[in-house]
Amino acid sequence: MSPDSDSPKPAKAPPLSALRVALREAEGETALNALIESLAGDPRAGARALAKSARGAIASARHETARMADLIALRDELAGRGIQGIAGVDEVGVGPLAGPVVAGAVVLPETFSLIGLDDSKKVRPARREILAEEIHAVALGVGIGEVAVEEIDQIGIYNASLEAMRRAVASLARTITLGHLLVDARKVPGVDVPQTSIIKGDSKDASIAAASIVAKVHRDRYMQTLGARYPAYGFEQHMGYGTAVHMEALDRVGPCPVHRRSFAPVERAEKRFAHARANSAGESSASSAASRTS
Repeated sequence: MSPDSDSPKPAKAPPLSALRVALREAEGETALNALIESLAGDPRAGARALAKSARGAIASARHETARMADLIALRDELAGRGIQGIAGVDEVGVGPLAGPVVAGAVVLPETFSLIGLDDSKKVRPARREILAEEIHAVALGVGIGEVAVEEIDQIGIYNASLEAMRRAVASLARTITLGHLLVDARKVPGVDVPQTSIIKGDSKDASIAAASIVAKVHRDRYMQTLGARYPAYGFEQHMGYGTAVHMEALDRVGPCPVHRRSFAPVERAEKRFAHARANSAGESSASSAASRTS
């Protein structure tokens, strides 16, 4: 018998599939560092790749923590002065040719976890849906304000967007006392609450970003219902924006009741469609007259 026959055999490395599961389930930097340490002596290329992924996850988490600290800096400064009820306010839907303009107003709690929170335009639709649900779940208050197409055409889109913000703040104020508004690039009219206007605020402040997310998801869901009601236009795909598909539909069937007739592309499309319809009616009448005299 060999003198080394009773020596302990080296432990068998766990399968890569199990290590992938461990990476997916690792929560926090401590767990990720422990996984990296366990892979340190593993010569397999797959193991090295997993260790690299774990290091990347740590770097991403640190970046997200720093980003969120920046996003709540102004709110925390105001809170440090004893101000409570700090709401972020933002609007969506200024540019589309159809549908309402919608605003959101949100008060977030002192501590929260909303991974990936950002300007709604920078967040993928599926993630926006998840974030909207999370915001509604954790927020101290959420208000939504809408201005419909008819009013947009009466007062103009700029005033309509301000009115949507005012309505969102009024809705929020029914559920929580407001002490300060953080507003994306504007001041909300008709509101007796101190305000701070922040250029590109939906990328710089968590409360404004949250407001943009809930407003965007609310409006998108409504546009999807309009897509079912007016299937010729594809509202559920472009949310009323002037895409090539939308413009082609406007030329083909003309505007519908939820189009903004104060917007030049809709006004032009309506005139073209009316002119084409008048020409078609004229040709039809001429053909009927000719057939009666023949």
